[in-house]
Amino acid sequence: MADSPAKVRTLIHIGTPAGPGAPVEIRVTLGHAMENGLRPDGYGNVVPRSIVTRFECWLDERLVLATDLYPAISANPYVAFWLRSDKPGTLRFEWTGDNGFSHRETRPFVTS
Repeated sequence: MADSPAKVRTLIHIGTPAGPGAPVEIRVTLGHAMENGLRPDGYGNVVPRSIVTRFECWLDERLVLATDLYPAISANPYVAFWLRSDKPGTLRFEWTGDNGFSHRETRPFVTS
């Protein structure tokens, strides 16, 4: 589900857990056309900055990862991390950025 009209593409991979409480690798990529605010367009005007500035991952109502992103981040930010939980739930991935950009995705999280 996208909260923004901007076209983005997400790739979310949630590994297979070995059992309840075992760590699971989560890999997330957001396809977003990043602009650092320094590049001129064909007319010599500076293209306005448009970057993703924050990524958060929630398991149900618990924040499990949050990171701030800065202009040096590449286009299509990639984040990988491990998550351990004894109970299943819903993972919510949220990205926010410049110019009111907001995007949210949800995926089920199983433990066995």
